[in-house]
Amino acid sequence: MDFSNKVVVITGASSGIGEASAIEFAKRKSSVVLVARRKENLESTAEKLAIYGSEILICQCDVSKWKEVEQMSKTVLDKFGRIDILVNNAGFAIFGSVLELKVEEVVSQMETNYFGMVYCTKTFLPKMLEQKAGHIVNVASVAGSFGLPGIASYCASKFAMLGFSEGLYHELKGSGVGITVVSPIMVRTNFFDHPSFKSIPKYSPTSLSSKTVAKAIVKASTSPRLEIIIPPLVRGAVWLKHTIPYLINPILGAAFRKQMNSQKL
Repeated sequence: MDFSNKVVVITGASSGIGEASAIEFAKRKSSVVLVARRKENLESTAEKLAIYGSEILICQCDVSKWKEVEQMSKTVLDKFGRIDILVNNAGFAIFGSVLELKVEEVVSQMETNYFGMVYCTKTFLPKMLEQKAGHIVNVASVAGSFGLPGIASYCASKFAMLGFSEGLYHELKGSGVGITVVSPIMVRTNFFDHPSFKSIPKYSPTSLSSKTVAKAIVKASTSPRLEIIIPPLVRGAVWLKHTIPYLINPILGAAFRKQMNSQKL
């Protein structure tokens, strides 16, 4: 697909997967809208994109706040008059048991990871349907298929994203608008910088680079599939979990409980 002059909106664009995705689309000469809470970080990302000669728009916005998302979408549509690709990437996790986490910590993850995606989808979807063209890419996680101790609230937000996306996928059939979920395993980003992860091993040997996930996001933006799991081999684990949960769930649960217990020592 020719991505030149396509308008691409990316949330959580100031670092990690969002920044890497912005680079990949800018390389392909798309007009890229960078969305995140911290303006100085967005400006840093924009500087990195300057070498590609693509048009860049910075939108400081907290996607967990509906009014800010409404204003951001108005700014984008007033400037470009259209949107071709929406990448809902903003998200974070707080490590801790359900008993230990404050209610506010659970709610904050759902507000950004899930409702932020809903708000952005709601504001841009009408324009995509009017155009009869567009694609939504929701960046979830393999944690959207596995409920894991220590990150139950994060898993819940990604389960919700996957369920919402599947329902919308069916609603959009024949409209010219598509939606695809990208579900990676662990990715080497600042995702684990939150203090709650201080005693947890940050990355495994199988963890992915942001660039690998970003390339999958570009692929997803033209894909007819509902979900792309990366690496593809992990799809087998998801299949096993749903097919023989009585064998898989105890193994996963034991492994993550061991991590949680070691953190408390």
